[in-house]
Amino acid sequence: MTTMIPISLNQAPILVVGDVMLDRYWFGEVSRISPEAPVPVVRVESRDERLGGAANVARNAAALGARVGLLGVVGQDEAGDTVERLLTGMGIDSFLNRDVAISTIIKLRVIGRQQQLLRIDFENAPTETVLRDKLTQFNALLPEYEMVVLSDYAKGSLVNVAHMIAAARKLGKRTLVDPKGDDFSQYAGATILTPNKSELKHIVGSWKNEDGLTEKTQNLRRSLNLEALLLTRSEEGMTLYTEREVTHFPAMAREVFDVSGAGDTVIATLATMLAAGLPLADAVAIANRAGGIVVGKLGTATVTKEELFA
Repeated sequence: MTTMIPISLNQAPILVVGDVMLDRYWFGEVSRISPEAPVPVVRVESRDERLGGAANVARNAAALGARVGLLGVVGQDEAGDTVERLLTGMGIDSFLNRDVAISTIIKLRVIGRQQQLLRIDFENAPTETVLRDKLTQFNALLPEYEMVVLSDYAKGSLVNVAHMIAAARKLGKRTLVDPKGDDFSQYAGATILTPNKSELKHIVGSWKNEDGLTEKTQNLRRSLNLEALLLTRSEEGMTLYTEREVTHFPAMAREVFDVSGAGDTVIATLATMLAAGLPLADAVAIANRAGGIVVGKLGTATVTKEELFA
């Protein structure tokens, strides 16, 4: 694999679709235990807001220089306005549907002494009317993009995922999916699926050894008519399964600090490299490196081209 930055990286048009979230972080000091309950008292000293979920995938691709559009659903609220503002700041084309019946998904993390003490989730599923509008908009946007990334966090924004994959396939667009749930049949026909170990085990059951894992994974890949399946395996690295071969990529993390959003970084990097014209194995190797870098950072983070190709 070469470490040269592909010259066409900033010309890779990628459409990210999925569950859009806002990640909020409250940082503070912990110096005592509450007299009301055996819990730490955090005196908040600073706050941060970052794009989360599918928006974090878009953010990671944009950070690498890709031209990115994001299609998703947020509420007609302050958090939705914040998501729009952050997307604009990253140069991401925003195609957000505002649903007046719901609130924007928020994950609030309280951090004390560089450790996450608490996470509070605020979430609602989008309404059917907004989801129909979103599917219509997806079909209209599809011809403008070369690559589609479907980021499924099982929050309700991708109930039409099978229709999206079929539409992309009909137009010859490659589709990468970060899957969730107990029914992977809805992802049939996608180009690449990127489950982690626990997600795969939920679908195919447990395995006793590497041969057993390969057999189960290849059977799943063929049954879903996928070009490839990329299994992310935490400290064990990644394994790429195609019809021709199975290729393992050892973990590259020097120090694991926070795994939040690591899967977003991996699929965003993979999509960006493929859209830039790299062969699949090279794109996976770079995505593996990106995952190793991002887990050394706090919270949902991005990887720069300078870090990636140092």
